[in-house]
Formats: sequence, structure tokens, C-alpha cells
Amino acid sequence: MSAPTIGHVDNEILINAPFDVVWDATNDVEKWPELFTEYASAEIIERSGDTVRFRLAMHPDENGKVWSWVSERTPDKATRRVVARRVEPGPFEFMNIEWLYEAEGKATRMRWIQDFRMRPDAPIDTAAMTDRINANTAIQMDVIRDKVERIALHGIGGPSKARPAIKTVSIEDVPSNRRRGGDIRTILSPATVGSTSGFMGTLRLQPAEVVTEHWHPYSEEFLFCVEGAITVRLDGRELPLNANEGVHIPIGVKHRLMNNGAAPAFLVFTLGPLAPRPELGHVDTEALPGSAP
Repeated sequence: MSAPTIGHVDNEILINAPFDVVWDATNDVEKWPELFTEYASAEIIERSGDTVRFRLAMHPDENGKVWSWVSERTPDKATRRVVARRVEPGPFEFMNIEWLYEAEGKATRMRWIQDFRMRPDAPIDTAAMTDRINANTAIQMDVIRDKVERIALHGIGGPSKARPAIKTVSIEDVPSNRRRGGDIRTILSPATVGSTSGFMGTLRLQPAEVVTEHWHPYSEEFLFCVEGAITVRLDGRELPLNANEGVHIPIGVKHRLMNNGAAPAFLVFTLGPLAPRPELGHVDTEALPGSAP
């Protein structure tokens, strides 16, 4: 029997900033939530010589779950190399990471190498995680490059004073959330672009599909139908929403979306402001048909 596949990714980016600036900005773990868009917090647990042990927590995923783990990393500025590993591997059997830096004139090439293997009971296998890491690394490297170059250009003291990077996110870059029905994808959010006042996403609703009834305690919603047509039930009142039409859903209004037609529907939505905590953003008032009680 062959051994399970080992995942290996190797990504790099050229940052138009001196090595010292790039090194200092990318190795200040406590400020990683301001440098990466995916991390909500970074807590230093222990320092021993040059080695730092810390806990990272991500922004909630599309189902409201917060992923968190403990890592350890040892930077060596003299060799321009960082070695790291996950102490709490979670769904991984292991995760080993190497960061390499190389000066190229007035610029710096930063390279991330990751070797890992998924546990047999993990929700995705090693091959799928390889694709996910490659896609996310490209996004994060672009964000980091923009922020570090702004630090170098304007003499800003650290990531906390840099404006969020301006970027595009594809509908294919984010996972589908089917917990309430339909194909919901949150495209622009705190997790993907560092937004602070709301988020934007899309909904594909096939014939006979519904988005189950729920309401938002803190956010109002703006819903625009791009293609097809649906029926929106607002506090028990039903109204049609056709292509090129929009509807405003105030805070606290219960709403259910239904595709009663014969053609798929495609919609765009925005919500804001953000709830104090992600788990407070939605209140469900019915279960998805066919789901376990």
C-alpha cells in the first residue's frame, strides 16, 4: 500500500521594498492581523531565544466557524530564512513551513514553501488542500506586497498605519455556503479584503430552491436580481423580484427567498453594518428542508 500523498507548495513574490523593511514587516507576528486579511488575531504564547510560539485565529468562515491553531517559528535574519511548523496541526498530520528572502537590487523576493499532509478524517484531502493553499497564498502575497510597498514608499512605521490593499476577488476564489439553501458566496468581506463596515456576495438559486427564513439583528440587506426571478417573503408578505430589480430588507425583518420559476436566478446582495460578532449576524427561524432535525 502506497504512502499517503505529501502536499508541497512553493510560492514567491517580488516586493519593491528593501530587505530590512520586508523582513521587519512580515516577521512582526503580533501585527499579522493587520498584514494578512485572513487572520483575526495573533496571540504570543511564549518566546525562547529567536523562537516564538503563538496562536492564530482566522476570521469566521462561511458557516461561522473560527479556525485556530498554535504555531512556532524561528527567524534567522543573518541567513534570511524562517522555519516554522504547526504545533497544533488540526486537520493536518503535519505542516512545515519555510520562508526565504532574497534581495534583488532595491527589491526583495519573498518565497513561502509549505510541506504537509492531511489527516484521513480531514474534510478535504491533501490534493484539494494543495489547490486551496496555492490560491490563498497568491491572494495574501498580493495584499502583503501592497502594504509593505506602501510602508517603504511613505515611511509608515508599520502595517497598522497602512491602508487596506485594493484588490479584486473572483467568485471562484470563495467557497459556496449552502447552509440556508442555494449557492451563496461571500466575495468581499473582512476575511477576503479586510472590510470593516459590511460585506457583498452572490446567490444562485435553482428552480424550486429556497433560502430559508432568517433575519439580521444588526444589518440591513440590499438584494438585486441580475438574472431570472424569485419571490421574496418579508415578514409574511410575498412580492416578486425580477431581473434588474432590487429590494431593501431593513434590520429585523424576517425574509425567505424562493425560486418558484422554471429558470435559475442570480442575485447580488450587500449587508451592513457588520454585527459585533459574526455569530450574531443571522437568526434562523426555519431549518433547510430535508436537513436533520
